[in-house]
Amino acid sequence: MEDLDRPRVIRGAADEILRTLQTFCLQWDGPVEYQSERTEHYRQALEALTALGVTFECSCSRRERDGEGGYPGTCRAGPTRSGPTATRFRVEDTVVSVEDRLQGRCDFRLRERGDVIVRRRDGAFAYQLAVVVDDALQGVTDVVRGADLLDSTPWQIALQQALGLPASRYAHLPLVTEPDGGKLAKSKRSVPLDPATAGRQLHRALRLLHQDPPAPLESEPVAVVLEWACANWAPQRLRQVREVAAAA
Repeated sequence: MEDLDRPRVIRGAADEILRTLQTFCLQWDGPVEYQSERTEHYRQALEALTALGVTFECSCSRRERDGEGGYPGTCRAGPTRSGPTATRFRVEDTVVSVEDRLQGRCDFRLRERGDVIVRRRDGAFAYQLAVVVDDALQGVTDVVRGADLLDSTPWQIALQQALGLPASRYAHLPLVTEPDGGKLAKSKRSVPLDPATAGRQLHRALRLLHQDPPAPLESEPVAVVLEWACANWAPQRLRQVREVAAAA
């Protein structure tokens, strides 16, 4: 459970996520882990990066660091103003290549992406560092996620290499979007999952992902739909597909 951003954590949301997964017959191995209980591991990883000389403090505001083309390296020689700072991971001018199992070969020039934040100015450890440490702690070998996170992969690979952690294999599934191409979001009143119709919703997801489930399967229990999906999964139908639009 990614709960490092404490002000944004909604009480009861984690339990609701677990109930939803169970409703869709999706299980997990071992106890549920919470990032908020792993801060000592993140601190040790940050200290290791600092000892290697690959971090620096940054005083830039969000407006200054969110420009096109990635972070320009403004504070590489030191913070440009007083006050709280974030910690950035200093990347080299190298190309990171990812052989994604769905998107194919993807090449990223790290300097164009910029020096990524690993500790925020409020002291919280940042997503990119936390997930790299999490994957190593849990022995994760394969990361399967939405294609909107493909751009985070080169930073995570660079962090794995710097920390001497095992590399993962990646598969980035197409992102389901609004009919107009916009991102699904609660702020846009996107419709949440309805556990009462789990089988039908899983059937719809399989159609969106180009898996062509038989029409009669829509009325079957979710366990039957999931069993069909596992037996008939055809990843080749998703080669280099980054987005699929939901029906209106």
